[in-house]
Amino acid sequence: MTLNIIQVILVIIVAFLAGVEGILDEFQFHQPLVACTLIGLVTGNLLPCLILGGTLQMIALGWANIGAAVAPDAALASVASAIILVLGGQGTDGVASAIAIAVPLAVAGLLLTIICRTIATAFVHFMDSAAKEGNLRAIEMWQIAAICLQGVRIAIPAGLILAIGADPIRSLLAAMPGWLTGGLAIGGGMVVAVGYAMVINMMATKEVWPFFAIGFVLATVSQITLIGLGALGVALALVYLALGKQGGSSNGGSSNTGDPVGDLIDRY
Repeated sequence: MTLNIIQVILVIIVAFLAGVEGILDEFQFHQPLVACTLIGLVTGNLLPCLILGGTLQMIALGWANIGAAVAPDAALASVASAIILVLGGQGTDGVASAIAIAVPLAVAGLLLTIICRTIATAFVHFMDSAAKEGNLRAIEMWQIAAICLQGVRIAIPAGLILAIGADPIRSLLAAMPGWLTGGLAIGGGMVVAVGYAMVINMMATKEVWPFFAIGFVLATVSQITLIGLGALGVALALVYLALGKQGGSSNGGSSNTGDPVGDLIDRY
């Protein structure tokens, strides 16, 4: 598929915003579901990009910067894989190949992130010098420049992929052997499970495990829609809050902690 100049500009703008939001976390443009959907919207490939973004979002659920450890670059993976999917012109059939490319891109994006953060440290020193002079305008400009640097980190690779064109991308995808794309697709599916496991590991406490078990069992009932599952989740949350207030206000014993589920587990 060939994009016109307006679509190319819009894609680069989306890529820039995705890079900026990777730092700001204001409108979540860097999230795979949002970034891929926006690229699909401006290029007229909404459905394939929406499926790609939803799949990548599940993979990226457990990606988080903890301490000095930098997570894989979800913004670059989302933007680059969505552009490759659009240029490949395979529609929904190319989603698996795009996912296979996205995971290595996310890891490769760590290098660009480290480079940008290293450059940003110099900006901090410039801001310190401006602060000593009381130049608030200069501090604001250096801050904006550091944030824009994160946007350029995604916009430049996106522009390079767009400059290559559809034919080389299509040839690259066609040249990938079936065992490679199939293996990477299976690996991507395993990464989804790892992402869920990391989220559960961070949230897991003894008082929420019963509710997780209830939700897990209810999710296996195919007759219940997502809206129904959401309503059940809200209802269980309200029940938990009500029991928590009741346990906290009880005068029947001093061992109550205000957590009824935790009290029951400790008691039995």
